[in-house]
Amino acid sequence: MKNLIMKSLSNLHKDEAGQGLVEYALIIALVCFAAVVAMQTLAVDINAAFTGIGSLLTSYVP
Repeated sequence: MKNLIMKSLSNLHKDEAGQGLVEYALIIALVCFAAVVAMQTLAVDINAAFTGIGSLLTSYVP
């Protein structure tokens, strides 16, 4: 029984087929996180620009 468990653990350790998939998943998660942060920053800047344009237009329209 002990030999079977050791052999199974050894085979599991040698099998690295899923390692590449996990690495790609981590890279995709990091890129998605960076994109979300960038979009939030961009949204704040666009909102500030439109607020400035709106207040400028309000000052010219009676």
